[in-house]
Amino acid sequence: METKKKVLWKIFFSTLYLSAFTFGGGYVIVTLMKKKFVDEYHWIEEDEMLDLIAIAQSSPGAIAVNGAIVVGYKLAGIAGALTAIIATVIPPFVIISLISFFYNAFQSNYIVSLMLEGMQAGVGAVIAAVVFEMAGGIIHGKNPVSVLIMVLAFAATCFLGVNVIYVILVCAVIGVVRTVAKQRSEKK
Repeated sequence: METKKKVLWKIFFSTLYLSAFTFGGGYVIVTLMKKKFVDEYHWIEEDEMLDLIAIAQSSPGAIAVNGAIVVGYKLAGIAGALTAIIATVIPPFVIISLISFFYNAFQSNYIVSLMLEGMQAGVGAVIAAVVFEMAGGIIHGKNPVSVLIMVLAFAATCFLGVNVIYVILVCAVIGVVRTVAKQRSEKK
């Protein structure tokens, strides 16, 4: 078993690296966090990662920071959460500071503009991959209620135009009810 100090360093460097080289926001970093902490380090199970990301997604704020908080806390408590927050915030802070310093030079640069357009296409593909992976995890769980909730949530937002906040709130209530019911049935 690794020492807490070693785990904190791994959390720091992993989240720093992911934050520094991830373009496209929180949904992109979620996939990379899953690959690092579930697939590579085997610190978290895939189901747990889905739960942690659901918590991060439903919390106010940037999903990348929220994801880092819940993963860091799961792995090393408060120290892990603080370590992950600091490592996740440093790269965007430095990059935005540099961009704001050189804003006038970047503002009308044709090459930079084309580069950012190309990155948008890549971000779309990565977000699609996140959705596919998360849906696959739910389907492979073979829980028909979870699959039904996923399909209904998708239909409500995409086809019926229901606000995502309402979908998240309803899913949270369903999750609480299912958890309480499961705990009661286990006690009997």
